[in-house]
Amino acid sequence: MPEKNIVLIGFMGTGKSSVGRALSREMGIPVLDSDRLIEEMEGMTINEIFARKGQPYFRDAETRVLRNLADRTDRYILSCGGGMPLREENRPLMRALGTVILLDSSVPVLTRRLSRATDRPNLRGEGSLESRIGALLSERMPMYLDAADLIVKNERKSIGQLTAEIRNRLN
Repeated sequence: MPEKNIVLIGFMGTGKSSVGRALSREMGIPVLDSDRLIEEMEGMTINEIFARKGQPYFRDAETRVLRNLADRTDRYILSCGGGMPLREENRPLMRALGTVILLDSSVPVLTRRLSRATDRPNLRGEGSLESRIGALLSERMPMYLDAADLIVKNERKSIGQLTAEIRNRLN
């Protein structure tokens, strides 16, 4: 396994957190969650940040987290919030941290996975959940692809299958 960090990106519901935890156990290195790092840095939840300070402030916090991680010398896996690659300056920062892996899932799969999510500010709004996910995903996909070194499709794979595929593709 290469000695680089692993940076997991993708839309909400693609399995970044679960895959990050599983890779962490297998590789014996810590997994960091960008949203948890932001919550610690700001002293409030993501929903509170969105409500009190707005999405632009949250996106600034994502960039600050990436810049702070550049100073770390230990090896880790970073599970990124779904919007982190949207900001152009974040994409090279992520690539500088390690190998960027895009976990990709289809709109129907994401709709099923996110159907009970109540803590996702970007999924609130008019229209069906599937149409909101579809619109957001098509808007974000070019930026995800720009950031990614590898793309791993996550439709009907177990966490074990996903981690095995990632390990094989990194070797």
